[in-house]
Amino acid sequence: MAEPDIRDSRHKGLLEAVEDGQVVGRIAYFTLDATPAALVAVHTVVEPEHEGKGIASALVREFYAMAAREGVPVVPLCPYAAQWAHRHPDEAPKPPVELVRTAEEQLMDQPQLW
Repeated sequence: MAEPDIRDSRHKGLLEAVEDGQVVGRIAYFTLDATPAALVAVHTVVEPEHEGKGIASALVREFYAMAAREGVPVVPLCPYAAQWAHRHPDEAPKPPVELVRTAEEQLMDQPQLW
């Protein structure tokens, strides 16, 4: 099976997996308003009829690759992204604890980011 087309919709805070013109999965995220900046994964979802095809993993892998290209860390607040990062430490550097706290605080202060 072919990998889905993964598209960054930064203005919407979504990294989307698209197959046959349909969004089949997404990561909701925001850019941390701090120094250093970071990409913060908040929620990963795959449409039920597309589960089990590796779409969530492909999304998280691309999310980390996107952050690496931008030279910023990832804060995986999303449980799936955090679990993926734990299983793939070579692709998913651990963010500093203080950065995680800052991301959690920003999300609590701005729940619309979720």
